[in-house]
Amino acid sequence: MDVALATLMPYMDEPELRRAIERHHAECFGWAMACSGRDRAEAEDVLQTSYLKMLDGRASFDGRASLKTWIFGVIRLTSIEERRRRLFRLQWREHQANSLPVSLEQPAIEGLDDTQRSAELVAALASLAFRQREVLQLVFYHDMRIEDAAHVMRVSVGTARTHYERGKANLRARLRNMER
Repeated sequence: MDVALATLMPYMDEPELRRAIERHHAECFGWAMACSGRDRAEAEDVLQTSYLKMLDGRASFDGRASLKTWIFGVIRLTSIEERRRRLFRLQWREHQANSLPVSLEQPAIEGLDDTQRSAELVAALASLAFRQREVLQLVFYHDMRIEDAAHVMRVSVGTARTHYERGKANLRARLRNMER
């Protein structure tokens, strides 16, 4: 057995981890898309890097959360790392070219459903604060409890609950305004 995989023991062996990754792959890809601003290429890179981290032991499951929660946490942190690296490279290029600083805004959302209602929902979600959007996606799209979402987001349960309640209220208000 690979020494790095020994860090997973006694919780899980490599074949079991591979089966779990396969079982959750569709949801993991959806979460990677959400963490990557709906950029498919970036999401694929994030997911691949996350899986490698899990399988080679750089990210180890310690059993303090559910396996799905741990996997989503690894994906989230990997996405943040990738975004930081990309922003640094962009800023460095801009600096080298003596241009204006790179915008730190999130990339535009692509590949949306053509229906008006879906477009309104996506626009309303995109307009929420990052943490509000993140907790709502984890709870509603990935069927997590607020406690699990807090673990993925690395915040307290109270903080996650606050972002959840504010996010729901803000989303409701934005959708009402769009209907008018």
